[in-house]
Amino acid sequence: MTRVLVLTALDLEARTLARHLGLPQVPGHPWPHFRSDVLEVASVGLRAADIDARVAECRTPTLMIAAGACGALSPELREGALVVPETVTVPGSPALVTDDVPALRRAGSLVTVNSVVETATAKARLWRETGALAVDMESAPIVAWARQRRWLIAVLRGVSDTAARGVPADLAGVVDAGGHLSARRAVRVMLARPRAVSDAFVLCRGTATALRNVAAALAQVARAA
Repeated sequence: MTRVLVLTALDLEARTLARHLGLPQVPGHPWPHFRSDVLEVASVGLRAADIDARVAECRTPTLMIAAGACGALSPELREGALVVPETVTVPGSPALVTDDVPALRRAGSLVTVNSVVETATAKARLWRETGALAVDMESAPIVAWARQRRWLIAVLRGVSDTAARGVPADLAGVVDAGGHLSARRAVRVMLARPRAVSDAFVLCRGTATALRNVAAALAQVARAA
């Protein structure tokens, strides 16, 4: 039987995908972990910091997919657009090649960075330097981890913020290393910078659209399995 393991960075991403896909939670874990016959979804923290321990609690997959939201670098990508890269790059390192999945159409590259890209200007610079369609913070370590084990690996991301809009660092900071949203941090940000409320609304809307489209694509993968 085909078993697809979907890894996200954030708890929010894992829970949202599982809700759209109707996946029941796996009991006994303090972190988001959901499973059906074909699909299994787990969060592994920012920059995949908890991947070793959490994947050890999952079934051995026939295919792993790094999934979640990403930021557009190409001005042509709209909110909610799907990015299924042929390669994942880290500035200054060789590109990592992803595997072909029949239900997903691969194109272009995605770049993984260590910190959020805060402004449209910074996104434009990164696009010129790398030629990547989009940016995230987890795909490269997940792909490298899978490659070390000779597992099939694909990347499936939805655009939460377009090339014309960055992600303010203070909003990114409301999520801890384990992928948990901290309500206390969020309140501090809103009090310190009132405009953060509108920024958060726009980012949440884009993330919801992105994850809904990613879930739909994962459903196609499951049906084709």
